[in-house]
Amino acid sequence: MARTVQDWLEAYGESHRHPVNKRIHWICVPLIVLSLIGLLWSIPVPEPLQAMAAPFNWASLFLLAAVLYYLLLSPALALGMLLFSILLLVVTWGLDQLPVPLWALALAIFVLAWIGQFIGHRIEGRSPSFFQDLQFLMIGPLWLLAHLYRALGIRYG
Repeated sequence: MARTVQDWLEAYGESHRHPVNKRIHWICVPLIVLSLIGLLWSIPVPEPLQAMAAPFNWASLFLLAAVLYYLLLSPALALGMLLFSILLLVVTWGLDQLPVPLWALALAIFVLAWIGQFIGHRIEGRSPSFFQDLQFLMIGPLWLLAHLYRALGIRYG
């Protein structure tokens, strides 16, 4: 039987109970996603594909696939992730305007945010969930959004 969104969120939450680890995740998970989008944005799109998919790059295509994955789990959470994805693309575009190469900035953020994540899990005393199943890499942002939805009284399951 396929896992429900609640199954995924509960399983993810098992290794994210310590308050310090949770706070670290609120900072580091969005930064990791932003850095991944920055790295994907930095990969050139081949000439033939540029004409076919003008507004798209590897980052926007990845986010589209991610939102479709989230749609299978929860349409309500997928809508929130779509809005977050648009925000990520706008922020990434802004970072791409800086005099520092986007890939270098994204790589630095990626490394520092993962260091933060592993510090959080050291404090937690439990390994990151993705050591059990790589799909948990996609669940981390959803777990944060689900917390936000619950705080706002929005149903998602």
